[in-house]
This record gives sequence, C-alpha cells and structure tokens, in this order.
Amino acid sequence: MPTTREAESLLNRLEQIYPDASCALVYSSAWQLLVATILSAQCTDKRVNLVTEDLFRQLPTPASLAAAEVAEVEELVHSAGFYHSKARHLQGCAQAILDRHAGEVPNQLCELVKLPGVGRKTANVVLGNIFNVPGMVVDTHVRRLSRRFGWTGKSEPVQIEKDLCLLLPASRWTQCGHTLIEHGRVCCKAPVPYCSQCPVIDLCPRIGVGKSH
Repeated sequence: MPTTREAESLLNRLEQIYPDASCALVYSSAWQLLVATILSAQCTDKRVNLVTEDLFRQLPTPASLAAAEVAEVEELVHSAGFYHSKARHLQGCAQAILDRHAGEVPNQLCELVKLPGVGRKTANVVLGNIFNVPGMVVDTHVRRLSRRFGWTGKSEPVQIEKDLCLLLPASRWTQCGHTLIEHGRVCCKAPVPYCSQCPVIDLCPRIGVGKSH
C-alpha cells in the first residue's frame, strides 16, 4: 500500500489533468440525482440523461412517481436496462421517502441505504454532490483504478471504499471519485489501459509503460 502522501501526489496530478471532472448525470435536486444514480446501474450516464429528461417531465416528484402505474414507469425507464427491477426500486424508493422522510431525500448514509435500490455507491453520490458530505464513490472505474494504483488489494466495493477512506483525507473523497472516473473513461480503460498515453505513468506504482493489468 502506498502512503497517503504518495496517493495524494498521484491524485494531485490527475486533478490538474482533469480540473473539470464532475458528476456527469444531469439533475437539479437531490431527488433527481437519486433517481438518476439508481438508473445508472449497468447503464451509461449519457443514456440515463436521455431517460431522465422524459421521466422528470412526466413524473417530477416522489409523489407522482409513487402514484404512477408500474407499466408507465417501466416504459419511461425501459432503455436504461433492467427496467422491471429499476421501476420497482424507483417506486419503492419514492414511497419510502414519502412515508419516512416527508417527501425529502435524507442526508445521512444510514437512512439513504435503507431506501429500495440504494446502496452505498448511490448514497455517496447523493451525499457528496448534494449535501457536501464526504463520500467515496466506488463504481467500476474507481474499483479498477484503485487496484491498479495499488491503493487497495480488495475486490469488494465496501472494502475498497474502506481502504480508500483510510488512505485519503475526507476532504478529498468526493472529488477523488469524479477524477478517477474521468481518468478511467479517458485512459485507464478496461480491459487494457492506454499506458503508453498515460500522463501519470511515472507515478503509477503497478503499471509500467506498455504493461497492462
């Protein structure tokens, strides 16, 4: 495992390269971001943004979504994939927010993860981007890069999140997720990263030029 100083040196370089890295989902409220993040499972952000444009226009609030016919919700989210389960999760989440939180998205991780369809990744996305509560988002990109960087040897997202939170100060958690995701999309791809084009190859402890993991 690298030291915090070594990890921050790499992260500093990446943040200079991707100064505008941010959440790619389009939203204007905590509810919209929560919905979009639930839909983003096994789906691109670009596709989610197309889906939510219609969804938020027709069913803009937790109350309207909870009251809708399930077939209507399934039709609206169909192109995001896994539409049966996603529609069920969205309606269950909407109803739980109405029943337990007076229609407002909670701002605590322990309450967010009790909502249908909401795991730690989704909860941390909402906490970090809406409520300015530090959250380490571990998606497929963060999982891949943190292992390649040697920041963790774990494979389970919860354990990776724990390792990264121990390695980096809380003030960096939210932006770290955005930055690693951007680098993962642009350069450090799966299954083979573009090591020969990587701007931080000299700081990467596990990948040499032309070598993939």
